Amino acid sequence: MMLMMVLFWGLVIWGGFILVRKLLQTSQDSKQEAAALDILRQRYAKGEISREEFEQMKKELLQ
Repeated sequence: MMLMMVLFWGLVIWGGFILVRKLLQTSQDSKQEAAALDILRQRYAKGEISREEFEQMKKELLQ
């Protein structure tokens, strides 16, 4: 009986750890995507890339 309780709480803690890790990873991916999009907008604003290039790169980033 005690073994089952230890196993249950171990699984609950492990599941919580995995959930938090996944949420943090998603948050970091979102920040990297936003930074890449900002750089792309800056390049377009400076005239380094055309509108077509901007739209194509934006589409690829958001996929």
